[in-house]
Amino acid sequence: MSAMQADIWQATWETIYMTIVSAVIAGILGLLTGLVLVVTQPGGIAEDRPFYSILDKIVNLLRSIPFIILLAVISPLTSFLVGTTVGTTAALVPLVIGIFPFYARQVQLALQEVGPGVIEAAQSMGLSNQEIIFRVYLREGLADIIRVSTLTIISLIGLTTMAGAVGAGGLGNVAISIGYARFQNDVTFVCMIILLVFVFIVQFIGDRLADRFIKF
Repeated sequence: MSAMQADIWQATWETIYMTIVSAVIAGILGLLTGLVLVVTQPGGIAEDRPFYSILDKIVNLLRSIPFIILLAVISPLTSFLVGTTVGTTAALVPLVIGIFPFYARQVQLALQEVGPGVIEAAQSMGLSNQEIIFRVYLREGLADIIRVSTLTIISLIGLTTMAGAVGAGGLGNVAISIGYARFQNDVTFVCMIILLVFVFIVQFIGDRLADRFIKF
């Protein structure tokens, strides 16, 4: 086991790298997409039924593709963007595409919790759509956005392990290629514990932030 310490540390940093970078990119894309879904939906402040219908179907389609299948389907795109389909950087492409539709839908649901009465009051005060987005939707829905962000990051950690199983590196790769394939159960166990620690840390931080901003 001691001989594997360097590999496990390297895999840990690879998992952190994949999680953070893909979370930032997917977070931006997902937040923007979720906002657009909310404001263009029927009854939204910038209602556009045809556009909403198309975007809604795209989000549903991307969410429906199993991640392992997605890895194979978009491999040409991954190769075009980063020059390879193997490694931690290559894994960022499918990770972003795999998680941002999920996050977009979660953001949409979170923002829909903002009461229509609040939106109507903002409109009666003469606020523009942009002001309503920043001063009402994002402000009132901040705590819920933090909660769904926490859920999304935890799901993303799980996806990095699946990506690792097909050559992306990280703890998933070590757990499968060494722990499972070589029957070194202690390696698999250590990888699992590290991943659980990541999940607990993310959940703890998310809960504290949500509680802090619940009355923001």
